[in-house]
Amino acid sequence: MNCRVGFDSDRYLREQKAAIWDRVERFNNKLYLEFGGKLLFDYHAARVLPGYDPNVKMRLLSELKDKADLLLCIYAGDIERKKIRADFGITYDSDALKLIDELRSWDIDILAVIITRFDNQPAATLFKNKLERRNIKVFTHRYTKGYPTDVDLIVSDEGYGANDYIETRKPLVIVTGPGPGSGKLATCLSQLYHDYQRGIQSGYAKFETFPIWDIPLKHPVNIAYEAATADIRDFNLIDPFHLEAYQKVAVNYNRDVEVFPVLKRILDKITAGASSYRSPTDMGVNRVGMAIVDDEVTREAAKQEVIRRYFRYRCEYAMGFADKETVQRVELFIKDFHLTPEYRKVVAPARRAAEDAQRNKRGNEGIFCGAAIELRDGTIITGSNSPRFHAASSVVIHAIKHLAGIPDKIQLLPAYITGSISTLKTDILHEKSVSLDLEESLIALGISAATNPAAQLAIEKLKELERCEVHMTHMPSPGDEAGLRRLGVNLTSDPDFSSKNLFIS
Repeated sequence: MNCRVGFDSDRYLREQKAAIWDRVERFNNKLYLEFGGKLLFDYHAARVLPGYDPNVKMRLLSELKDKADLLLCIYAGDIERKKIRADFGITYDSDALKLIDELRSWDIDILAVIITRFDNQPAATLFKNKLERRNIKVFTHRYTKGYPTDVDLIVSDEGYGANDYIETRKPLVIVTGPGPGSGKLATCLSQLYHDYQRGIQSGYAKFETFPIWDIPLKHPVNIAYEAATADIRDFNLIDPFHLEAYQKVAVNYNRDVEVFPVLKRILDKITAGASSYRSPTDMGVNRVGMAIVDDEVTREAAKQEVIRRYFRYRCEYAMGFADKETVQRVELFIKDFHLTPEYRKVVAPARRAAEDAQRNKRGNEGIFCGAAIELRDGTIITGSNSPRFHAASSVVIHAIKHLAGIPDKIQLLPAYITGSISTLKTDILHEKSVSLDLEESLIALGISAATNPAAQLAIEKLKELERCEVHMTHMPSPGDEAGLRRLGVNLTSDPDFSSKNLFIS
């Protein structure tokens, strides 16, 4: 496992803060900043830019909070269709609630939540009621009339003027939301319209982490962003407006480039021609590229991320969540870099572990599963399923025993504990599976630690598994997936089911 650092988070924080305040001052100390990407727990950035603090944006907000208001946008359609944030396995509306809690833990309050493209959807209305009854201000914005072609209607009292104006007090207004398409841009432009109607000459800027505008178009870090958004068909390109205006190459992505002509017309209409932006890149304040300190490290990390995305989309395709084109797009990225899935170091050992289990008949219900984890020092530990444990449980137990220096012959989970849990599952809860998934194994390990010093020593090593690479030959069960997510590992799996049953948990 490569532990070299390729990114300097402290330098990034200094550069980014300076760039934002420079833009605030440029617009008479009133700026609406569209804050894209993940505000917290940006693990994609941390994976492709080793050394990137997943919460560096929150650190930035913490330093800006005395001079910034914060608005949180969420698209009503995402609430209605229960869109999932893959990092945590929770819906976007739950993620919004989680984000509010996290902000408060950093002593940052949101000014209001805006439910965008609201059309009285039942789930969105329920979400609105839930927030308001917890004393959180909620505004609803409906579809903007005339968007995107009729600029005269968009920039009128029937367009942006139909939205409620949100009173803000501070020079910087950060507009964020869970995931793309949350309505952040429309909220910024709506506020801008109302400001100009009141004689306030405010401005707009955009803060996105990816793609990184000042590194090459085909740099693996930028390609990893394309892989991450393959399902929504985003792709990077050279910003043609920036090239024409300044004869300089800058990287942007298709949606920003496609919408720019309309966006510029809207801004010019709102500001009576005072907008100075000549390209989508002009709008950005991203300084990520300036904090890359080892290009070789980031290139390798990004290639690994492309492979992770390949496995993830293949699994989503098997489950019916992704289409074939999404998988094929990421396959092309792998081929462009002359890679194979086995370039990920834990893939082959996991498959060998499954083959070994099959030879020794240690599988459960005829399915032989293998798992492998790469520890921080590069050591690879494997595990496989058995009548007692899932493969995920096996590999984690083997890994923490190795880290704690506990001999193989010493049992962390004696038979009387696993037997009691198995009896509870089958005789009381009427479950068919006796073997313990990872969540169950971790609970059993906690029980064992009360009387077993070796188990206590092993538990203390669990935190050393964070950010380690894991591969499984079969898609994890809900209990395995939840346990691995809590341990903070980077998980991939082959697109095979771990059971012949159609209904799992």
